Amino acid sequence: MVKHLIPSLNRILVEKIIPPSRTNAGILLPEKTTKLNSGKVVAVGAGVHDREGKLIPVGVKEEDTVLLPEYGGTEVKLGDKEYHLYRDDDILGTLHD
Repeated sequence: MVKHLIPSLNRILVEKIIPPSRTNAGILLPEKTTKLNSGKVVAVGAGVHDREGKLIPVGVKEEDTVLLPEYGGTEVKLGDKEYHLYRDDDILGTLHD
């Protein structure tokens, strides 16, 4: 049975993207070129309420590719996959092609 996690408040569930360490031709890439700390957003919480009670939604949506901080987040294991939970404020930005 696979468990599903819906983050609470302004939290975001991210699956980290592990870049390949070799090219298609088999050339080893230096660690420095594969270091970009990014992930794919799997699920988002509803957001938080401000002092007036107005909902402030999360700034990213599912399927976004985001830039993550080097440290932080909470590791979560669901089934055989590993995910990380971040607060909306922790996400550094979204990546676009």
